[in-house]
Formats: sequence, C-alpha cells, structure tokens
Amino acid sequence: MERRRFVTAGAALAATLPAWSPTGAAAATRPRTVAGRLPALADVVSVLRLVADHWIGANTDPGDNQWARATFFSGLMALHRLTGEPRYLSYARGWAEKHSYALNGGVTTRHADNHCAGQTYLDLYALEPEQAKIAAIEASLRRMIAAPDGYDDWTWCDALHMAMPPFARLGVLRGESAFADTMHGLYTHTKSAEGGPGLYDTGSGLWYRDARFLPGGITSPGGLPVLWSRGNGWVAAAHVKVLSALPTTHRDAPEYRRTLAAGLTALRKVQRADGFWNVNLADPAHLPGPETSGTAFFTYATAYAARTGLVTAGQYRPIVAGAWNGLVTTAVHPDGFLGYVQGVGDRPESSQPVTYDTTADFGVGAFLLAGAEVAALAGT
Repeated sequence: MERRRFVTAGAALAATLPAWSPTGAAAATRPRTVAGRLPALADVVSVLRLVADHWIGANTDPGDNQWARATFFSGLMALHRLTGEPRYLSYARGWAEKHSYALNGGVTTRHADNHCAGQTYLDLYALEPEQAKIAAIEASLRRMIAAPDGYDDWTWCDALHMAMPPFARLGVLRGESAFADTMHGLYTHTKSAEGGPGLYDTGSGLWYRDARFLPGGITSPGGLPVLWSRGNGWVAAAHVKVLSALPTTHRDAPEYRRTLAAGLTALRKVQRADGFWNVNLADPAHLPGPETSGTAFFTYATAYAARTGLVTAGQYRPIVAGAWNGLVTTAVHPDGFLGYVQGVGDRPESSQPVTYDTTADFGVGAFLLAGAEVAALAGT
C-alpha cells in the first residue's frame, strides 16, 4: 500500500492544580464504551499470527537492539509462549545473536531505554539457559545496584517499562533482594514528589510523561492537563511485567497492584465508544482519533488484571472486549499490517498525523502483548 508510512523506530500536585478526573469537559464529551464479547481463543491467535507474520515478512533484517525494536521482541516472545511457533523463536534468537546479547551503550549504561533489550534476552535465557545471554544486562544492573547515584535515573515515565522488568526478573532468578530494592528506589523517585519529579497524579491514578507536563507546565490547547496515552501505557505494561515476575508475597507487590488498579479505574472511565483511548486521556478534543499503541498497552494491562483478579472481571472484561475488538476491526489491515500507531515521541503532538497507514515496531509489540493476555483471558 503506497500510503503506508513505516516509523523507525497527588496531594502535592493538587496544591498547585486540582488533580484531573474524568469530569467536566472530559466527561461531557466522553461517549459510552463499546459493548461486546471477547472473541474465541482461536480467533485471537489467528489475528496475532497475521500481524506478527506481516511484520516479520516486511522486516527480514530484525533491526537494532534499542527500545523500540526490543519492545516488538517482547511481544513476539509472548506470542511464542502462547503458540510454541518455532519461527517466532528463531526470529527472536537471530535478533539477539546479531547483537551478541549486548546492550546499546554497553554495560556501563544507566539509561532505561538501553535496558529494554534485556527483557527478550531473559525470555531466551528462560528457554535455553546460557549465562552469556544475560551477562550484559546483569552486569549493567549490578553496576546500578552498587552505585545507585540517588535513584534519579528514571525521569520520564516510559523508563518504568524499559528497565523495571529486567530488575524484577533478575532478582527472582538470582534470589537477591538488591535488584528489587534498587528497582523500588528508582520507581519511588520517579513516582513521588518528595525528592523526585512526582510523575504520578494521585488524584487521577494516571501519570505525567515527565516534569514538563506537571501542573503549571504544558497543557493541551484547551487548557487541560496532558496525560499522554502511550506514556501511561508504558507504565501499565511495566506494572504487569513486574507483577508477573515478583512473588505475590513480595514486600512491594501490594503497592504495584494498587497503583495499577488505580490507573485501570481511571482508564475505564475514559474509554472511547470505538474501544480506543485518546492520545490525551485528559482532553478528548486534543487530537481526537483512534491510536493503537496506548490502547494496546491498556488492553494488555486490563486483561492481565481481570484474569488475575486484580480488578473485577465482570466490570473489566467488557473493557477488554471493546478495546480488542476495536483494535482488530479498525487498526488491523487484511494483510496483517497494524495501523493507527503513533510514532516515536513524548506527547500527543508527536508523530502526527496518526492514520490507518502509520505503524511502528513497538506498536506491533504492544499489540502482541495485548493479544497474548486477551487469549489467556478468553481461555478462562
């Protein structure tokens, strides 16, 4: 298709601005959510295969080992766990071997984006344990544990998705609490306004992308807060992956569960009639239209929460169904191309316009993660 454009890929807050909630202007224009049922498990798997196969066929070179492509491979490995398809494992293994299981920036990197590849390296290690596969990610995280440097590395909310899962998984793998302790210190700095940027809005249960968007900072053209959909999607996915790795009895697990549940409560109130979520969760008039990446991450997190009992399944299964059915009927092309993906950026205005023919590797990865959880929920 010639028109396709592939993309490379709280209390303290309320003191300055009342915490956003889905009332007033946002509620006035918010439509009722989609009704519907989850499709059959076989139908979910079929569309996942279609989308994955299209991406692989169009990208014979598996690409770099930076965060965007690494997110795709996290999704592909979720699909492999669901289907057992050897081609998906082979493609992921080839990508990791192409980069010698190394990190962009080397083992001295502290940048969360560079740690995202470690998620797939850990997936591959789990299937075929060889220390070389996780040597780089383990060495890099151990350097951060040894010199935490004030826990101020993660100043943007996306970082939680990129780096928290390797910390959680390595801690469990090695049986060492230092990984989860350091992770929680970094997370708390990002989340709390006491000593950190305070990106978590306790009033809404949602997150600002970074300090520029905090109360008193950047707002939408309509004067409302900017609570970016994909930024909140990264955060939701981070919580799912960490909770999936940590023992349910872990000291910090209740906080992670509460925070995820609060976010999903907020999201349930602002889902669009077509099943999607707007690029600005706080202002539906701000660049309205379907957007796949944020919606896919929210579908992933909501399906996980409904399946595991974190939220009430009877209330949230329709949210999952509406989102998944919207994604499949609106964003998936007949040949498996996934559209309406907002490209690389940090706010609603980034990589606009978002159209039926815009895609990105991380968006496909988010869709595969979502589908794997929808399949698990559909099977219950």
